[in-house]
Amino acid sequence: MARIDDYKHARSLSIKELEGKDIESIARFSGAVMNHDSDGQLNALSIRFLNRDVIISHPGMKFSYKDTGDDVPLQDQVLILHYLVGAGNSGEGEAVEKWVSFQDLPEGRFYMDSFIKRAKEPLLRTFGSDPKKMAELAERMYGAFPIDFGDFSMVVRALPMVPVALVLWQGDDEFPPEGNILFGHNISGILPAEDIALLAGMVVYPMVGMAKR
Repeated sequence: MARIDDYKHARSLSIKELEGKDIESIARFSGAVMNHDSDGQLNALSIRFLNRDVIISHPGMKFSYKDTGDDVPLQDQVLILHYLVGAGNSGEGEAVEKWVSFQDLPEGRFYMDSFIKRAKEPLLRTFGSDPKKMAELAERMYGAFPIDFGDFSMVVRALPMVPVALVLWQGDDEFPPEGNILFGHNISGILPAEDIALLAGMVVYPMVGMAKR
């Protein structure tokens, strides 16, 4: 697991990389919104992350949640920064909902154990016997919408250009429940596999916690 110093270093590197890029292009390709002060000067970016608006001051790159003003966790900041850099570099600017599994991502197999432990196993363990609960919580927590995969599946817009599909198959007398997590096919051009595994866990773990409550 990464140490706090590793996240601080990763944050600094990403901010430095963003400083050399055109913010308008970053906003266009990432789906972020540019906010301006009364003089028309850019003073922040706003981006939707797991159904919450995150405000990123510019310059300064201070992260806070719009609804509460609270600081965004450092790990989340790093992932969002990686997303902004990656989306800007990809130059796609549109989330086309074609899907790819984690093992088919570049370096996906290398981080497969992390993905399974952080996301796939908790999803299946918690909701395999109650997939309707998964669908209900995904809609309530993330504004997710259904898609025609498996027996129950919901699409979470984790970031503007990063749809994540949670998929469950109901078990029967012969087969246990099964599940998977799919990603918009363009994700590998935006985030590395390590970040994708982390993001999948960020989607699933709050749902698991809510289900237990």
